[in-house]
Amino acid sequence: MSNISALILDAGIFVLAPWLLWRLTQRTVPIAVLPILLGICLAVLHAPVGRLGIPSVYGNDIGWVAVLVLAFTAGLEMWQHPGEDHAGIAVPQPSIGRLLGGAAVALGGPFLVGAVLVHQFFLPLHGWQAPRGNGWVGAMSIGLCIAVSALPVLIGIVRELHPAQRPLGQLALKLAVVDDAALWIGLAALQFAARGAAALHGWTGLEFVAIALLAGLALAGRWATRNLAHPPLWLIWLAVPLYLAAGSWASMQLGLHELIGAYFAGAIMPPSWVRRLPVERVGTFSLIWLAPMFFGHSGLHIDGDALTWPSVVASLSLVAISIVTKIGAVYLFPPAAGLSRRQALGIGALLQCKGLMEIVAATILHGQGMISEFAFASLMVLAVISTTLTGPMFRLLSPRPRPAPASSASRAMATAR
Repeated sequence: MSNISALILDAGIFVLAPWLLWRLTQRTVPIAVLPILLGICLAVLHAPVGRLGIPSVYGNDIGWVAVLVLAFTAGLEMWQHPGEDHAGIAVPQPSIGRLLGGAAVALGGPFLVGAVLVHQFFLPLHGWQAPRGNGWVGAMSIGLCIAVSALPVLIGIVRELHPAQRPLGQLALKLAVVDDAALWIGLAALQFAARGAAALHGWTGLEFVAIALLAGLALAGRWATRNLAHPPLWLIWLAVPLYLAAGSWASMQLGLHELIGAYFAGAIMPPSWVRRLPVERVGTFSLIWLAPMFFGHSGLHIDGDALTWPSVVASLSLVAISIVTKIGAVYLFPPAAGLSRRQALGIGALLQCKGLMEIVAATILHGQGMISEFAFASLMVLAVISTTLTGPMFRLLSPRPRPAPASSASRAMATAR
């Protein structure tokens, strides 16, 4: 089969089929989940898709570029706002200190509890020891995946909330922005920890060029924010691929994953430039029409024999740990003073959403040998379940939206009838 034919079949399986299913189910299951779920099913069933050239060569490349764009737009989303809606329920606004403290507890609590439980009870299981790094590096890698919140998916979920509940979703997004940045910093730190002293050995001049390039991009962004806030639009579009390529190359040259550099490249672009870009449209297009091949291939790369009944039980245990620790952390230390119990529970339900960020993080850690095949399979299942449960859990735990009060004219007409 030619590469073009394999690409068409690849796109039919992992792009068109999930999209049709997404529309038929009235978008009840996030579209980021469906390709990975399909890939997992094919891997477990040992479907001979390899004979058909799947994963296709071009599909791999397209999916990889798309997920780089998603990481880049996730960085850009730090300067985007999906739109405040002040017509909803009153939600106390936090101070910067309280917000950062709430974000630290919401991420740090699940990370610490998850890492300890994984080290004590999961890593001793057969097949869970990571091929690279010591036991604590593997435990912290899984703990980071348990603690992460999915910023891009959450933005889409908040946009679909009832207008009365959007202020609550906005507060969850503020926490997710901090957690998302911490995820990429944590991924970089864990990769350095796994490599140990070897991380600094054998450096050539290119590593220092990479560091200087990242610093130069950050300084250029600050300079442009102050002195070139409203450049021509063509200049902004010219800077976008340069930032993306430079950030990805720099992180790869430093021995880190390219997605880390793509994220930070988006995060350090001038905010006034970012607000003029169609970030949402670009991210949505990549998520629906291009990135599903990356997610589907990630599910397909799971060792089907690793997803045994014990792995499924382990996955469900990780789901329970993830949900309980995330909601519990937000409940114990709400991000704003004055939040009701149900408001805190609703925010925790939103933040436990793993989405594509956990899939990307698990793929990076698995590719670096920092988590095992069994752990990778369990984390994929965790991402699918937690993301699917986000909407129903939020509706169950959050305050019920109150119907808008009828106007005096409407009440008069109702009385006349």
